[in-house]
Amino acid sequence: MNYPVLWPMPTRWADNDQYGHVNNVTYYSYFDTAVNAWLMRATGADITALPALGVVAQTACRFHGSISFPDQLQVGLRIARLGNSSITYDLAIFRETSGGLDLAATGDFVHVYVDAQTRKPVPIPDVIRTAAAELVTE
Repeated sequence: MNYPVLWPMPTRWADNDQYGHVNNVTYYSYFDTAVNAWLMRATGADITALPALGVVAQTACRFHGSISFPDQLQVGLRIARLGNSSITYDLAIFRETSGGLDLAATGDFVHVYVDAQTRKPVPIPDVIRTAAAELVTE
C-alpha cells in the first residue's frame, strides 16, 4: 500500500442500495471527492476560482470487496502521470477494520485542465502542478 495520501471518507446511509452495500456509482463519487478535497488542501487555493478547470476525461473502478454504511473508508491517492494539461490519479478505497485497512476498490481518474471560458485544454496551473508533483510515483 504505497499511497502518499490517505483521505478519510465516511460512508452515508444514502450510499447503500437495496442489496445492502454501497452502490457502484458511489465509488466514483468517493474518488472525485477525495481528489478535489486533497487539491484544495494541498494548494490552499479555491480551485473553482482558477482560470483553468480540471474536468474528468476518464475514470475507471475495479471492485475488490464490499463496503456498506456505516463503514469508515480511506481513499488512497497517488499520481501515475503528470502531463502538460492532464493528471492521471491512481486511487484505492480501503475499508477501516480492527486489523487495519482492507482493499475495497482500485481505480484511476484523469483530470484534463481546460480554460474556464473556452473549455480548450491548457497547461496545468502552477499551484496544482507543484502540489501534484509531490504525489508522482514511479
